[in-house]
Amino acid sequence: MRNRLTEMFGIDVPIFAFTHKPEVAIEVTNAGGMGALAASYYQPDELERILTDMDEKTRGRPYCIDVLFANKVGDVVPMSERLKALPKGHLDFVEKILDDAGIPPLPPEVEAELLRDKPPGRGHTEEGILEVLEVVVKHKQARFVLSAMGAPPAHVVETLHSRGIKVGAMAGSAEHALKHVQAGVDLVVAQGSEAGGHTGTISSMVLWPEVVDAVAPIPVLAAGGVGSGRHIAAAFALGAEGVWCGTIWLGAVESELSPDMRKKFIAARSQDAIQRKYDTGKPLRVLRSKWTDAWDAPGAPEPLPLPAQKLLVIPALKRLELANAVDYMGYMSGQIVGRIKKEQTIREIVEDMKAEFQQAMDRLGR
Repeated sequence: MRNRLTEMFGIDVPIFAFTHKPEVAIEVTNAGGMGALAASYYQPDELERILTDMDEKTRGRPYCIDVLFANKVGDVVPMSERLKALPKGHLDFVEKILDDAGIPPLPPEVEAELLRDKPPGRGHTEEGILEVLEVVVKHKQARFVLSAMGAPPAHVVETLHSRGIKVGAMAGSAEHALKHVQAGVDLVVAQGSEAGGHTGTISSMVLWPEVVDAVAPIPVLAAGGVGSGRHIAAAFALGAEGVWCGTIWLGAVESELSPDMRKKFIAARSQDAIQRKYDTGKPLRVLRSKWTDAWDAPGAPEPLPLPAQKLLVIPALKRLELANAVDYMGYMSGQIVGRIKKEQTIREIVEDMKAEFQQAMDRLGR
């Protein structure tokens, strides 16, 4: 698996692991790949503590920070203004879902914490991301920053380059990839529609070679439906030089999912990962649940745009989590979820990928 990307970052294998859990990023990094921590939602002091811990536990190995430069973001409204800012019909609809499910209200201390958090959507704005990057540049092991929702501004790319940090961006089309190149990125992540989270509409098999051809000679990471060594071999065959994967780590014991949610992911089929706008206002692939079913039902309102939809649903999703209402809980999930068949450690998943990749390459060689 050694190539330009392993040389660029000084890593053993070009496996990049997107995660919301620092422990997952640490484990993949220590297994020879590169953990990529989603950092846009952290408060600066919280992120400083997390990255200091990651520095210590990764023992000099480089890791990645994932941020969300969204091209279009509506007005960011603090949680304290939620009831005034949102349509009453939408508020009533969400409350009815929770009432019908018997979900208790938020405890006062949790409600107070939500009020102290960043306003929903701030993590998608340039101002919010620059707060994150002010912390990131203090940590020498944070060698790679990826923009996951849009082209990073050229001046941000220049600033990161001046600090020795490589910059990448995620693309759902060749046109998007070319915009990233114009901004000065060092590599592009071509994310097919099978991926979890925010995605475009072009499948990986079509997208990967299109982006490779469009941005050559800039290296490309393949994302969307990656969860095994065979997928890595296929990505290489289509011109990519590494892979970016997220969903496959959710079955690990170190993941952010509760034991009950991990069981739900292990039982899920590929077709249970559906693309909807109900959690953020932008197309987001999540695991189907009674929550998504309620929004799919006749008479349900249309989701609001980003960030208003996030402002609407964040308290509801927190209530579902605290009640452990697994039937109503989804979480971001790609179609590769159907491959998660058992609970494993991160190290075991990485080793399985490496072994299967070697088997696939041997088979192709014959």
